Amino acid sequence: MMKLVADGPYRFRLDPTGAMRVPGVVFASQALLRDADKAIDQVANVATLPGVVGASYAMPDVHWGYGFAIGGVAATDRRTAALSPPAASASTSPAGCGCSPPTSTRPSSSLYWSG
Repeated sequence: MMKLVADGPYRFRLDPTGAMRVPGVVFASQALLRDADKAIDQVANVATLPGVVGASYAMPDVHWGYGFAIGGVAATDRRTAALSPPAASASTSPAGCGCSPPTSTRPSSSLYWSG
């Protein structure tokens, strides 16, 4: 597992190392982190993705998923990255999280807020 640095009683950070473009930020208690080694590694992996901005976040319910940790959150620059619903929709549970990508015939340029 990557080295977590305490920023408070329920906030931890992963400083960028290697290919990480942004830090990782994990919101959880010490008790919740005990079994989160694989998920924390996935938070670091998400921080390496092209277009990721700000930080790669993990909410208190974080657990290992397929590629992207379940409970993981990352913002991306719409000019340099893609929205990927499967990043958060696959779970290690057969039920999954129930997310699915929307479809549209509209051009992607019409889907961005310009304000």
